[in-house]
Amino acid sequence: MAKIIVSVTNDLLTDQRVHKVCTSLFQAGHEVTLVGRRLENKSKLSREYKTFRMPLLFNKTFLFFTEYNIRLFFYLLFKKADLFLSNDTDTLLANYLASSIRNKPLLFDAHEMFPELPELFGRPKVKRIWERIEDFIFPKLKYSYTVCQSIAEEYKTKYGINMEVVRNIPFEKKKQSIAKPTENEKLKNKKIILYQGAVNIGRGIEWMIDAMTYLDDYVFLVVGGGDILEELKAKVDKQKLNDRVIFTGRVPFEELSSYTTMADIGINLLENKGLNYYYSLPNRIFDLTRNCIPILATDFPEVRRIVQQYNLGILIDHYESEYLAEKVKELMNNIPPLEGFHQANKDLTWEKESTTILKLVDKALRRLV
Repeated sequence: MAKIIVSVTNDLLTDQRVHKVCTSLFQAGHEVTLVGRRLENKSKLSREYKTFRMPLLFNKTFLFFTEYNIRLFFYLLFKKADLFLSNDTDTLLANYLASSIRNKPLLFDAHEMFPELPELFGRPKVKRIWERIEDFIFPKLKYSYTVCQSIAEEYKTKYGINMEVVRNIPFEKKKQSIAKPTENEKLKNKKIILYQGAVNIGRGIEWMIDAMTYLDDYVFLVVGGGDILEELKAKVDKQKLNDRVIFTGRVPFEELSSYTTMADIGINLLENKGLNYYYSLPNRIFDLTRNCIPILATDFPEVRRIVQQYNLGILIDHYESEYLAEKVKELMNNIPPLEGFHQANKDLTWEKESTTILKLVDKALRRLV
């Protein structure tokens, strides 16, 4: 079997998608090494495949991406490998150059439309750099996949490439959490609204915080960390909602389900900040579905397909705080039938999705087009 080096720019701790990919490759008999970066928390990892986290001088701004890609390039240049698997555009340049020099096949996983990230809004020069990297490399990609059909169609139109689709669906059988969340008095005898994922702009977390003013019997549990975490904490303090909004910070994905199962409702209130969010199909949709948690979500195409097909919750298209609170109450008073969740969990499994990756790896190793 093949030696495969998988690379990401995160610290590997909370990336469910990449873990699932690596696990599937490992279980198929490949020797897998997952490469990321080391952050200050230095949380230990216990994986069945190999991992390596690079210490960096820079962890923010474009200096980080530049340093990471330079270090990753030299790592890939000299490590034994049969195939490189690049995750997202921010690892692509190093992978492309190393694969070209060493004549190794390159497989690319687009988790999102990278130049459409909300963090790049108002930063046209930086956005253009990422667009030029994609303009240069994407037309040359022979083996690639992405998270949903809409993104695949966008890249087909723009670059003429045929991306396969591998959605962010959990494993068929839930794994036991390695730890339970700490008991919190604020959660007792309360209905729990859950947001899990990156705490970044455009995720609708601010809207839900504002709506908590009208939800006396509820607690909003925010599980995750990100760029605006401290800003949101300050907002909660200012609005005197500390008894109704709880932040856990970053949580390893092995522990995530122990929080998910606590929820009465899960939210996916993305803001329309470009095609990347508009076409998104986040992990949390499938994590909530796996745990039979009703979903309150923005009415965007990919999420709509799943929520409507299986009757998993309510879709909304505006977010005034009082209206949002009413929709939460409406969902709580009209919980969708479990049959829809059970059918979705039968149809939607990582075991089925991952066959696409294994076929692509086989094609890439045999240099088939």
